[in-house]
Amino acid sequence: MSDPQNYTVGWICAIPTEFAAARAFLDEQHPGPDAIAQHDNNTYALGSMGKHNVVIAVMPKKEYGIAAAATVARDMVHSFPNVRIGLMVGVGGGAPSPQYDFRLGDVVVGSRGAGNGGVIQYDYGKSIQNQLFVETGSLNQPPPALLNAVAGLETDYMMEGSELNVKVMKDAEMRDKLSRERGVLCFEMEAAGLMNHFPCLVVRGICDYSDSHKNKQWQGFAAMTAAAYAKDLLRQILPDRINAEKKIKDVLGSS
Repeated sequence: MSDPQNYTVGWICAIPTEFAAARAFLDEQHPGPDAIAQHDNNTYALGSMGKHNVVIAVMPKKEYGIAAAATVARDMVHSFPNVRIGLMVGVGGGAPSPQYDFRLGDVVVGSRGAGNGGVIQYDYGKSIQNQLFVETGSLNQPPPALLNAVAGLETDYMMEGSELNVKVMKDAEMRDKLSRERGVLCFEMEAAGLMNHFPCLVVRGICDYSDSHKNKQWQGFAAMTAAAYAKDLLRQILPDRINAEKKIKDVLGSS
């Protein structure tokens, strides 16, 4: 069995397809934990990616959204108290525009946006007649070690970060409106449940275009591209840099 104290990277998935993709990118798979916190019902996969020990959790089947994500994150940091950086990796719905002509399988990263941490919660905003979308809440930024790694990969990939928007989107008109007004590239359901409770970077592979034609055909491929990006990201970070970050449980305890 594995000692939970040895794991410094927490990786959360929303659906089994994302969980399978994450496990496929482990360089080594480790035995399960020798103990977890009382009342922790998460399912975990343990292993290593490069020089980092990673704990991966998946949300309960058919439980979606910010509350379920927050519960999984809370239980993870109780059971794995040395986790210092977090990743939320999986699929999302894209909002293509003339400026960002991305395709199915491309990856969107929730790094810093204009005046926020790269993730905005649509439920926290409101639409005012004849005015732009107004944001009424803000979400925390990812840890510095992750933001620095994103900057390094931008050079390698020649890519630009923008905002993720938190809501399942099936309305093409609203999708295009938020894309124009806020530079939104991707819609999803769970990130806002984590950003103020589990400081993390959100990585999403585009599996549909956030319109009435949503389906699951591209979920597997998009989950794999997101997991591949996240693994590349971890390769950018030295273990000492992660160890210099505060433990997430201590960050939450002081907030």
